[in-house]
Amino acid sequence: MSKKHDWNSSNIIDDVDYHEEDAQAFRKLLGAKEQGEGSQSSLGSGYVLRGRIVEITKDFVVIDVGLKSEGLVPINEFTDLSEIALGNEVEAFLDQTEGEDGQIVLSRDKARRLRQWENIVENCTEGSIVTGKVMRKVKGGLMVDIGVEAFLPGSQIDNKRIKNLDEYLDKTYDFKILKINTDRKNIVVSRRELLEEERMSKKVEMLENFHEGEIRHGIVKNITDFGVFLDVDGVDGLLHITDMTWKRIKHPSEMVALGDKLEVIILHVDKDKGRVALGMKQKESNPWEEIEKKYPPGTHVKGKVVSLVPYGAFMEIESGIEGLIHVSEMSWTKTINDPSEMLKKGDEVEAIVLSVQKDEGKISLGMKQLEKNPWDEVEKKYPIGSGVTAEIRNLTNYGAFVELEPGIDGLIHISDLSWIKKVSHPSEVFKKGDKVEAVVLSVDKENKKITLGVKQLSENPWENTEKMMPVGSLVKGIVTKITAFGAFVELDNGLEGLIHVTEISDKPFGKVEEVISKGQEVTAKVIKLDPEHKKISLSIKEYLIEKNKENHDDILVGEKKKRAPKKKKEKAAEEENA
Repeated sequence: MSKKHDWNSSNIIDDVDYHEEDAQAFRKLLGAKEQGEGSQSSLGSGYVLRGRIVEITKDFVVIDVGLKSEGLVPINEFTDLSEIALGNEVEAFLDQTEGEDGQIVLSRDKARRLRQWENIVENCTEGSIVTGKVMRKVKGGLMVDIGVEAFLPGSQIDNKRIKNLDEYLDKTYDFKILKINTDRKNIVVSRRELLEEERMSKKVEMLENFHEGEIRHGIVKNITDFGVFLDVDGVDGLLHITDMTWKRIKHPSEMVALGDKLEVIILHVDKDKGRVALGMKQKESNPWEEIEKKYPPGTHVKGKVVSLVPYGAFMEIESGIEGLIHVSEMSWTKTINDPSEMLKKGDEVEAIVLSVQKDEGKISLGMKQLEKNPWDEVEKKYPIGSGVTAEIRNLTNYGAFVELEPGIDGLIHISDLSWIKKVSHPSEVFKKGDKVEAVVLSVDKENKKITLGVKQLSENPWENTEKMMPVGSLVKGIVTKITAFGAFVELDNGLEGLIHVTEISDKPFGKVEEVISKGQEVTAKVIKLDPEHKKISLSIKEYLIEKNKENHDDILVGEKKKRAPKKKKEKAAEEENA
């Protein structure tokens, strides 16, 4: 039975630029059919036929394939010249049933390529190793002849950086088949994977000779932030930054440079991953072994500042041993935001050991502990209720800070500035540098806070308000503010009262400004007191009503006194007439 091969002219390797003649040739080749039993006279083009060489000319081989005419095949299509002999049977691809000269057109090359594809599909799978010759450059890589053309992506050519693809042309290599797409007739191969496998195989063999604890020599190949890569007898090893020295370093370049030859110790060999971990500090004894006995908490130490970080300063106590002085442990009295405010690199300093974490390789140090904590005596020195005089050091939205003594500050909160006034910002009352008197309200030694008050120097006027100005009494004051809902009045005792718009006048009016103005002195009647919420309600209207009533009574009393004499005269006249 004949075997038909389903070729699809659109199935060409992605991103490969075939020449037009290649594309045309493939279109003819695709859909090829193989010769079967029976007559060949009715066959169309696209079959592989078996024929006999009947004539050999200078440029062509004449082959009889049993059709109406013989076909010509160019001699250069025969890769094996030993096949060219009269009477030899060979395969040829029926390209056309009738050419321009009336003869059939055959192709030995296309038949060979078809058989090669079938051979690849039948005998190779993904992962198979094949030998091929690099033919030409195409977009994205190279085309390789492995019997059929296969695509070698640029990323799979080599395991090193490639500068020029031309150096690979016309060279024969082994390749690994990555993908066979029978539907699209694509084959993708890789040379890089074979090189990597070969490298790993050699590396595994070499790693058999590496043993943990051995001392080896390596050359620095690369320096990174986290460590150094060395070539140790042909094997790459990593010397991590934490295994370089018992000291603290920020970057490996502080200790080594490219090309340096280092003596290292093998810490770990991972044969599965082909990795070797190296160390340098392990060649020396660990200075942290006896650290807890040597520097118990409370020990007085001296050293040099070796580095500054945002959160503190590292001080070298001895070779390989560093401790951290945190910014919070530098001063009892100052708030240190940057260690450079107190120290600089290279300074010789003294400190006290606060704690030791051997397993973590950490020692916490303190500088302020060398001095007496001024906050220890602050409660005795500034008892609650005592008066102080201090200078305004800083003004904030919520109050004023004063310096009681160097390193000891107190806060006068905005709410403790006045019993009477509503202060929006302390700058309304003070300015920086002012000397003020205040009363100590509270002392928090643990959190280093002292609160002060200014208003507490005088008696709270709101406590005696009900006695001094009871409801119904008359008061005088100056209008300080006009609003749509009324007028605020500052009274003689400094307190503030509100005359609501409904209590301003006993006569109808439009706007408040029509009957009362800012700065005007007024007399009003107290109609409501709320000492708890510091509110006084006043009324001019009530005062006027009461005043008008008194005036009306005075008028009535006067009329009575005038009419009395008239009655006496009238009475006397009446008596005379009688």
